[in-house]
Amino acid sequence: MCGIAGVYSLDGRGGIDPSVVDDMCRMIVHRGPDDQGTFIRDGVQIGMRRLSIIDLSTGHQPIHNEDRSVWVVFNGEIYNFKELRRDLERRGHTFYTQSDSECIVHAYEEYAEDCFRHFRGMFGIAIVDLKADKLVLGRDRLGKKPLYYTRLGDGLLGFASELKSLLAVPGFVPRVDARAAHDYFVLGYVPSPSSIYQGVYKLPPAHCLVAQHGKLTLKRYWNLSFEPKLDLPEEDLKSELRQRLEEAVRVRLVSDVPFGAFLSGGIDSSVVAALMARNLDSPLKTFTIGFKEARFSEIDDARAVARHLGSEHHELVVEADAVKLLHDLVWYFDEPFGDSSAIPTYLVSRLASRHVKMVLSGDGGDELFVGYERYRKYRQLMQLQRCTAGLGPALLKAGGGLVGGARGYRWERIARRMMQPFPDRYLSGVGLNSQDDLSRFLAPGVAGGDLYGGVRALFERPDIGDPLDRIVAGDLGSYLADDILVKVDRMTMANSLEARAPLLDHELLEFAARLPMKYRLRGKTGKYLLKQVAADLLPATVMNKRKQGFAIPLAQWLRGELRPLVEDTFSDRRFRERGMFDVAGVQGMLKEHFRGTRDHAEALWLLLTYELWARKFLDADMAAQAAVRVGPGVDGAGWRKADAVAACQVGA
Repeated sequence: MCGIAGVYSLDGRGGIDPSVVDDMCRMIVHRGPDDQGTFIRDGVQIGMRRLSIIDLSTGHQPIHNEDRSVWVVFNGEIYNFKELRRDLERRGHTFYTQSDSECIVHAYEEYAEDCFRHFRGMFGIAIVDLKADKLVLGRDRLGKKPLYYTRLGDGLLGFASELKSLLAVPGFVPRVDARAAHDYFVLGYVPSPSSIYQGVYKLPPAHCLVAQHGKLTLKRYWNLSFEPKLDLPEEDLKSELRQRLEEAVRVRLVSDVPFGAFLSGGIDSSVVAALMARNLDSPLKTFTIGFKEARFSEIDDARAVARHLGSEHHELVVEADAVKLLHDLVWYFDEPFGDSSAIPTYLVSRLASRHVKMVLSGDGGDELFVGYERYRKYRQLMQLQRCTAGLGPALLKAGGGLVGGARGYRWERIARRMMQPFPDRYLSGVGLNSQDDLSRFLAPGVAGGDLYGGVRALFERPDIGDPLDRIVAGDLGSYLADDILVKVDRMTMANSLEARAPLLDHELLEFAARLPMKYRLRGKTGKYLLKQVAADLLPATVMNKRKQGFAIPLAQWLRGELRPLVEDTFSDRRFRERGMFDVAGVQGMLKEHFRGTRDHAEALWLLLTYELWARKFLDADMAAQAAVRVGPGVDGAGWRKADAVAACQVGA
């Protein structure tokens, strides 16, 4: 586990300052505090920061092949590397380490860009092929590990695990992409392949990028199939699911360092922890975050599971002043990120990092097994549409006008959703802001535009028959990849902690996607088949608890301890002159929220995180960023490159 970075000359010209890749790596020391390695040749530089998990003594990167014509840097883990190694050795390849990284080198020699299809794991990979004068970037199937790239005007390609590394690339100037900013205020994140900066892209999950002879070629190497559906008795499906879950957990227990598990007390993390405990000779270490506000806290549920498993349990109660960490979290996310559950994720990662270097999590279960309440609500919406012979919208709209108040407003909103085409009728239920909402707090030039244009295509796969399967496929490529997995990666890496997600094992995912919907969502019960497996592993209290989610008491905190921060931020001259916001509209929302007449917590949080990000990366640190771009030595203001990098890290 680590972070990678590099630059590659697309036109074959050399002359790249040899310190560039070192500066890029220095920006992501938190991702890999144990080691740094670089490979530099005329026209190409690659580097990495390493968090040592496997092969602690000989796993130093970059890794090379036998004649040193292929070099690799790699962020992630390849769980089937032992099987791959045996096969590659039979094919005549010679290894000099025990690491999973070296399997990538020889697999590339054997299969070229098809090598990514052979990897079971999570990864962001850069491969330099000196003989073919080629750079290949690859990202895992679900996007667990990040990888950004940009093509600069002077023929230079820069890439990195985190956006901030690109600040050290000569010629890179960060400019906000207006479409990406708009999408952020709709969804709470910037959807792939865009980033918050113009001309900088996320390598999409399950893709590789080939740079050769001045051209960039993007290739998809995997796509999840939902058909044909499995036609087996329920007991057989349950048995196979249990076996696949056990294997997905077992292969992720390969580690040369101490490890544990995040435990929320919900089904997903509890199943993972239970299967871990069955494979360990010593007590499992588990880690939980809770809140003083009982309706937001699952700490009692987690304790019950920990007692059942006999784990060595660690927990922390979060209070409002923890949100002051937001200034630090902005640095780790690189671009605006509006999921407030990042705060408890950071804190549970910090708690775990005091005891272990690697954890398993339950991420992916809600998408995989249709567990979100929004899936059930969407099905109900469609059932209402069918049973009213298409008259549902008109009836609800009329009824809403008669009833009035909050209930009438809710009916009218449901009517508007039913009138929209797929997938907008689903996305309008999960988007954070409507067009009317945006028009209240964003400037006119920013508020307009297609609300769901950034993600709509992900939900429109013609090869998938069931509308709920199309929704799951879209969520896997958007909400999971660009919100949930970003949050987990950045918050664990901020604490130099590796997180592995067994429920996102691609072989398990391929099985689950082909389950008939009745085995995932049955009546009002999501995760139906998973819960049948869980019932054999967990206490009844876990099975019967209401799904809670990983939320914080944001509305309450914004009216209390966080009020001074919010008021100061939105009254500051920089906010007023940003050109992004309708300042009067924002002030009106603040008053309504503080009075308790309306709950604007989500929108206010999006505004707050965007503004703090802008101050970190667009305002106060511009002098430091410019100094990084000057090159070696000292610029006119007396900035050295190392000083500039440090200044960016410290921030305003």
